[in-house]
Order: sequence, then structure tokens, then C-alpha cells
Amino acid sequence: MYIVTGAAGFIGSNLVRALNERGITDILAVDNLAQGDKIANLSDLDVADFLDKAAFLQIFSQGRLKSPVQALFHEGACSDTMEQDGRYMMENNYRYSVTLLEQCQIQHIPFLYASSASVYGNGPIFQESREHEAPLNVYAYSKFLFDQYVRQVMDRKTSQIAGFRYFNVYGPRESHKGRMASVAFHFYNQFVKEGQVRLFEGAEGIMNGMQRRDFIYVDDVVRVNLHFLDNIHLSGIFNLGTGRAQTFNDVACAVVNSVRKQRQEAPLSLNDLLAGHLIEYIPFPQALVGKYQNYTQADLHQLRDSGYTDSFMSVEEGVARYVDQLAESV
Repeated sequence: MYIVTGAAGFIGSNLVRALNERGITDILAVDNLAQGDKIANLSDLDVADFLDKAAFLQIFSQGRLKSPVQALFHEGACSDTMEQDGRYMMENNYRYSVTLLEQCQIQHIPFLYASSASVYGNGPIFQESREHEAPLNVYAYSKFLFDQYVRQVMDRKTSQIAGFRYFNVYGPRESHKGRMASVAFHFYNQFVKEGQVRLFEGAEGIMNGMQRRDFIYVDDVVRVNLHFLDNIHLSGIFNLGTGRAQTFNDVACAVVNSVRKQRQEAPLSLNDLLAGHLIEYIPFPQALVGKYQNYTQADLHQLRDSGYTDSFMSVEEGVARYVDQLAESV
């Protein structure tokens, strides 16, 4: 049996899909379905059983699962970077993860988990070492502290522990995330509904729309997870991005031109899109000043050194694929 926490969420459901594509359906899906619309992410997938996250924690920590576990993918977390309830965030993201990891070590179960590039704060160096980590909010701190715990136990581990610092992931099965969904998702919906994409103006010395992030398509994220599943001798904390920073302007142009291609319209340059008011800039929120990552770019040396050699999709490639899927789902 395989366990996926956050199974009805964005990355979790894409992992379930990928396991299904391998012919694996003996999957225990774990999630909190207080937000019931997330179930749409599992409705076309096959799992053996479902447990609420609280019930699962109790059963798993007491060793009461009836089937042996091949691996646990821990994708469940509160990912709202604006959440201010630190007690909830630390209990949900940090303490829950510690308990799962401890039990996986007791039961010799490979543990693959979601960390976050938010641990780096404002950078500018994105290497998996303590001196480059400075989380800006309680979400980022919860992820950072768990990575620190992992470092403490790594030398005495009894089974695989692999953490992935996800950069800006986008792709299918994220619509339930609301305002925390990717900019590609929001740009697509803005353009289809209003004929226009709105980006933040520049701030803190950044030109309009020139904030640069490492945007990674969810299929690439899933492939890396499965690479580690296939190589359980590999452990550590790894950046998971493309290693290539691209601008929000790049994402907006890719979205608009992908929709234009569907409409059999010619692609336009950024200047032409601005001149035609297909892209516009809005004021940068004061609440985000000093708390916003204007630049991220994954250092992939450790991931490449682990033996992962596949290439990653660019924004232009990934967004084109995503827009086609969004259009098909309407």
C-alpha cells in the first residue's frame, strides 16, 4: 500500500494520478475534506481507501494499518502564506509532519515530503544549506523548522527521507486553492473572463511585471518524486524547480498567446499586449512589501548529483500545455 497525504490537493492528487498510470491503485488517500470541493481532484482516480487526516494520524501512530506500506508521500499542509495563526500552522505543518516521520522511521517506511522554496525568504542564493534560509512568514517557518528536524535525524535514519523544496508549481488540479492557486491559473481565468491579464507593478526597485520566479509544471514535480520512489537509497533535502527564473511578464505573455493560438490568432509581443491593454499593471499591495519573494531560482546541483537528469519544461512549454487542459475542462 502507498499513502498520499493531501491526496485531494494539488500535488497530492497529481501523485495519485501518476501512481494510477503505473497501475498502482492500492493507495490510502489522506486529507481534510472540510473544503468538500477538493473531492473533484480524486473523482477520476482510483484509491483503495480514504481517511481523514486526524483519524489517519491516530491509526498510523498506533501501528494499526492492516497492510504493509511501501512509501508515504506527505503532501498535506496548509500552504496559505498569508495565514497568521501561528499555533495552527505549526501544529498542522510542523508537529503533524514530525509524528509521521517518526512513525515511518519506526516502521522502516520511505518518507517523501513537500518542503518549500519559501524557506529561503528574499534570497538571493537558493542552496540547500542553513546560511541561505530566512523564512519571511509562519508558513515558511513551519517548513523550515521541519527541514531542520529532518537534518537532525538524517544520520540515524532507518529508511529513506527525501524532502523537496517546491518552487512555484502550476498545473492541473489546483482550482480549489482559490487565491493561493498559481499565477498561470489566475491569469488564464482573468483573460478568458475579462479579456485582460493584471500583474503587479514593480516595487523595491523591480520594474513592472519583472519579478522573477522559478515556475515549474506539476508533471515535472511528480516525475522527480517518482524518481526518488524508484531509488529508495537516495535521501536528503532537494530543491525542486527548473533552475531557470522567468518573469511574471513571461507567464502573462505565455497565457495570452496560448489562448490566442486556440482562437487561431497570431502571437503578440509584450509591448503589443500592453499597447492593446491585454496586459495591465496594478499597484503592488503595501501588505506584501518586504514579505514578497521578488526573485527565486532553484540551485539544482544536489538534485542533479542525486542522478536526476531529465529536463524541465519552460514557462512557454508548460503554460501552453496547461492552457490546453484548462480549455478542455470548461
